This record gives sequence, C-alpha cells and structure tokens, in this order.
Amino acid sequence: MELTTMIISAVCALCPIQPEVDPMMLTRRRLIAISAVLAAVPAAAYANTRSRFWTGQALGARASIRLDHPDAEAIVTRVMAEIDRLENTLSLYRPHSALSRLNRDGHLDAPPFELLECLSLASAVHRASGGRFDPTVQPLWTLWAESAASGGRPDAKAVERARANTGWGKVKLEAAAITLYPGMALTLNGIGQGYVADRVAVLLDAEGLTDILIDTGELRALGGRPEGGEWPVRLETGGRLALRQRALATSAPLGTTFDQAGRDGHILDPATGMPAPANWRAISVSAPSAAIADALATAACLMPDAGSILAMIGRFEGARLEGFSAP
Repeated sequence: MELTTMIISAVCALCPIQPEVDPMMLTRRRLIAISAVLAAVPAAAYANTRSRFWTGQALGARASIRLDHPDAEAIVTRVMAEIDRLENTLSLYRPHSALSRLNRDGHLDAPPFELLECLSLASAVHRASGGRFDPTVQPLWTLWAESAASGGRPDAKAVERARANTGWGKVKLEAAAITLYPGMALTLNGIGQGYVADRVAVLLDAEGLTDILIDTGELRALGGRPEGGEWPVRLETGGRLALRQRALATSAPLGTTFDQAGRDGHILDPATGMPAPANWRAISVSAPSAAIADALATAACLMPDAGSILAMIGRFEGARLEGFSAP
C-alpha cells in the first residue's frame, strides 16, 4: 500500500446557546474536514490516482472529504459509513440511535459493542476521577441548556431535582442489557469524539494506511509525517508537542458556554450540578487512546489542583499531562 496521509480536522468554535436555537442540537464541532494525499510514491502511481470530493454531515457538523488516492472513492465510502454507523450508536442527536433509545426507554437489550465499550471506558475514568467524570449528567445538561435558551439560569431547586436523576452507580451496565433508573439519561460528551477518532484509526490501520493524523476535535496520530518526523502540535495550554502513535485532547471549562455572557461552561460538576469552576483555562492530556485522553482532559477540568490531575492520569498506562494553564 502506498504511503498515505489522512488528516481529519475539526474547527471547535465557542457556541453559546441562542434562544432561537434548539439547545440540544448545538455542538462545538462546526466543521470536520478530511483530506488525504499520496506521498513518497513513484511518479507513475499518480497516473492511476483519483481525486474524490464529498460534502455532507458527520458528527453533527458540516463535513468535507478530499482524497487523492487510487482507491479514493472506496476509502471515502468506508470512512463515512463507519462514522455514520457510530452515530447511529452513540449520538444524542439521532432519535433512533442506541443511546437515544436507551435514554428514552430507560432500558436497552443487546446493546451494541461500541456503546458498551465506550461506557466501560467512561466507567474507568469515573472511578479514577473520584466520580467527577459522570455520563449521567445529561439531565443536568438539558436543564442548563433549556434555561439558557430561555434567557435565564436554573434555580437551586431545579438543579437539585435534576441532580437526583444522576449517579453512575444507578446504571446497570451488562453485555445483555443496559438499564437506567427512571428519569436518568446518559451523555457521551467528553469521550465520544475521542472514541470515534479511535474507531476511524482502527479502520484506516486495517486498510494498511500509515502516517495518519485524525482530528475530530481530539487528535489521534498513527505514525508520523510522511516526509519524516512527528506531527507538530501547538498546545492551547502553551508550547508545542511532537505527536506519534498516541492521542491528544484539550478541554477548557469555558471552551463552550451555555450563556451568551460566557459565564456558565458546558462541563458540569455532578457533585453540585453546577458548571465547573474556572480553575483552569485549558488542560491537555495525551494517551494511547483518544477516548481516554478526551475523558481525562474533561475530568481534569473539575480537579482542584495539578496534584489531583496527575494522580488521576497516573492510573492509566501511557497517559500524560501535557500542559495546563490557569485563567
């Protein structure tokens, strides 16, 4: 197989909730662009190269794919089919996805492997973070989003009512079925984007592709740059990082906010039901898995100090704190 570079890039925008917009349809991923070109191949190979350009929707965002490769058409089809399949399992924005059906019915028989795997990874980070990373905060997220869409903030009683419908310990997670207590709902925000990057990496690796960088908002590097060396990454927390055979995620408490004033961040503390205090401007974590890096960076935003972050990250082999910055 020719040496091929695949880059999937997402532009993350600050997107406070506007009253006229359905809050549950908002996403901080506004654009996903995928491009790949042949590199380091004989000139004759280009004679059989096909260029394929596709536009549409993926992961709740506008998406485009451009491939220059002899098998461009087939590769585009397989990548988009995999993303679509994962959305049909993990998305909150598709009413018939496995996750949406679980939230609606409170029970899901024979859950897809990917949903079980993603929730199992989330459970591991939940334990390591002392409960700070909790997929059951969806009722709280809905409350804050709907309140912001109406131009206000939820009162303390409403927050406590929503918080009563949270708690990872109430989730029954088994291979045969997943069961929630009445009123509960799950979200994969904070791990789902990374998980999709991991699954796309598996697909491309199985295609025999090398020297790939995948960016779905979280970075996942397979190999290095086609021309040699690692993938250079500028950290939001300051400095640079050379990335190879690992993933990188950055989270920020105020990276996306519910309100137009930019005061109420999207990362919610399950212990209080409130947005994460702005102890950090941004936190960057790397790991062999993009899903784990994504979840650890999210949970780290709720940690009170660097020592707590390091203790949590230290429970995952190969994970590293790459940078953090105070407000």
